Amino acid sequence: MSGGPELMTHHAYEEPVDDGRPDDDGKPVLTPEQRKKRRWKIIRRVAYAFVAVFFVLPAIAFVITYFLVDVPSPTEVAQNQSQAVTYLFADGSPMGKDVPRGGNRVLLTPEQIPDVMKHAAIATEDDSFETNSGFDVGGLLRAVYNQATGGTGGGSTISQQYIKKATDNDAPTLTRKWTELAKSFKMNQTYEKKDIITAYLNIIYFGRGAYGVGAASQAFFHKDAKDLTFSEAALLAGLIQQPGRSENPKVAQDRWNTALDRMVKNNYITAADRAAAKFPTPIPLEDSKQQAGAPPAFVVQQVKDELAAHDIPEDRYYSGGFVVQTTIDPKAQQAAEQAATEALENQVDDNLLDALVAVDPKTGGVLAYYGGKPIVQVNGQDQAGRDWANTPQNPGSSMKPFDLTAFLKMGKGLDATFDGSNNRTFDGRVVRNAGPGSSCSQECTVAEAMKRSANTVFYDMVLNQTHQQPVKDAAREAGVKTKNDDGGQSIISTKDNNISLGGGETQITPLDMAAAYATFAANGQQRPRHFVLKVSNAQNEVAYEASTDAKAAFDSDADKSRQIAGNVTEALKPVIDFSHLKCPSGHECAGKTGTQQHTKTAGEPSWAANANSQTWMVGYTPSVSVAAWVGGDGNKPLHGKNNSPIYGSTIAGPMWQKFLSLYLTGKPGERFDKVDRIGGEVPPPPSSDVATTTDATPTDENQGGDGDNNGNDGDQGGNHGNQSSSQESTPKHTKTPPTSKETPTKSDEPDN
Repeated sequence: MSGGPELMTHHAYEEPVDDGRPDDDGKPVLTPEQRKKRRWKIIRRVAYAFVAVFFVLPAIAFVITYFLVDVPSPTEVAQNQSQAVTYLFADGSPMGKDVPRGGNRVLLTPEQIPDVMKHAAIATEDDSFETNSGFDVGGLLRAVYNQATGGTGGGSTISQQYIKKATDNDAPTLTRKWTELAKSFKMNQTYEKKDIITAYLNIIYFGRGAYGVGAASQAFFHKDAKDLTFSEAALLAGLIQQPGRSENPKVAQDRWNTALDRMVKNNYITAADRAAAKFPTPIPLEDSKQQAGAPPAFVVQQVKDELAAHDIPEDRYYSGGFVVQTTIDPKAQQAAEQAATEALENQVDDNLLDALVAVDPKTGGVLAYYGGKPIVQVNGQDQAGRDWANTPQNPGSSMKPFDLTAFLKMGKGLDATFDGSNNRTFDGRVVRNAGPGSSCSQECTVAEAMKRSANTVFYDMVLNQTHQQPVKDAAREAGVKTKNDDGGQSIISTKDNNISLGGGETQITPLDMAAAYATFAANGQQRPRHFVLKVSNAQNEVAYEASTDAKAAFDSDADKSRQIAGNVTEALKPVIDFSHLKCPSGHECAGKTGTQQHTKTAGEPSWAANANSQTWMVGYTPSVSVAAWVGGDGNKPLHGKNNSPIYGSTIAGPMWQKFLSLYLTGKPGERFDKVDRIGGEVPPPPSSDVATTTDATPTDENQGGDGDNNGNDGDQGGNHGNQSSSQESTPKHTKTPPTSKETPTKSDEPDN
């Protein structure tokens, strides 16, 4: 048909042509080639920006940083290390200076440091040292990965470690790391490798107060660095990572093995050398006498430990020019040293040791600390003494206040009654009292039992009423620091009922005892024990200051905690007179003796059967808590004149009394606060200015203490009490009549 509409059955797709006309949005229509070019243009610009941001700009910044920074020389670093630490008493008067062993070091030349020492350090700390430019890219990537995944291990080269130590800056910031990398790179462009490893070994910290390998070789092996063997060098190199644990034998052995293995891997020693290597035992820690004018060695160690826990570790301790104001009262320290020294002057037993610690209940500060002689003679040689004030021992009956605390927390009081007769049987195990003076009736009050130290009452109390865990809790709440739980030294075992009488595996340090009894003196307010008041650096800035914040120890309610502590004090006041001890005039005292019987072994003399191995007197006034310990190193039979046994009240008690007499002379009188008796009112105080005088005394005054007989409040040493431990958790009624009146054999007696 002509003139009609054209029938369209198909139109082929035609690529749009850029004819200059805009699209619907008003933009030019691009051809495919134009679109492709635009995409690549965008990609190139992004790539340029990426390179600029992540490569060019950092490179420029790195170059600028490179020219701006300086690399400290070892001489400059040495001037800021090994500075003496000045110690002050609490009143600000000088105590002395702690001068590090490395204080008089000489910077060694590359020729004075043997290759074995250089190789040991390189293999242990930076095995790419010979080829890297100051930083190891692989190590950096590993460090980044470890930080992202929560792993351990860094990527620092020897050059970086040198810079970090030289600048004393290890802040985890990008700025610090960036500057460190620039300085490390510059160091490698400026110095030869032999000079870099020499500089590193001249300033790095090895432990024992020794900065630099010259000081370390003397401190550990008493020889010049040039004479070090490869085995000795391996130990020193291994300790670089853990210098603060250099005296831990296991750590030292592990680090030595690691260093030797890496030396073999790097072909510095042969496999045969490795197999033949023997661990190089360091010389004793105290290889020379304490320098004149130095503070007490054991106080220094306690201060170091305390500062390490507050971000001033040992490698910073000697580098800050620090002034440490301690809590030590000069009068109290002098009194402690005098009392402890005089206590053993006329004794005939050379195995006797002693310790005394005094703590301020109002602050938690340690007023006096005597742990024995810091230097002792062994085979004619001077060696480091052991700190007996921080060595755990069986506390014996001085544990009973914690039994009582757990009992009071149950809402039961001093007027509760138990069977206090002698030779009571618990689950087939006979428990005895120390002697006639320590037993009481079958209706014995808790207050009377504490005064007499009746073992049967407290064994029954813990076994059948409080149980063991609450006793441990009470001791820790008062301030005892236990291993594992609190990072301390003391051990409180709840696996059997020996805890009730302070025997078996339960062992507490004199430091812990003084701190824990201080909580009773402070009306149930516990303050962390501490040796440091304040630390100032070389710029007179405060680097650390102790907190004296208190918390209610025995109950979340401060009034309840106060009442519990006050009832413990009320029970302990009569013990002073009962143990033939006296408080200074005008002062009230409370406290408890304790004794642990020696376990006789084959070959010992007959008198050892009745000997004791540990004795205590722990007591307090409102202003000072004092733990006095006299004992032996382990289970040794101790004796007085004519091989007579010693007790808590025969040496430790008078030492405690002597300290209080010296320290409190001239100080105002003091009395304990009154509290409501749990279950009733506290009886009116006696007219005397001292602790309550009782009408009961031990049958034999020579036995002393809480009516101790045959050694100690019934205390038995060693492991005898563990036999029936599996049966001791069965609850029973309070008053169990005795089933045997015979004197038990030692294997049936409880530890105490």
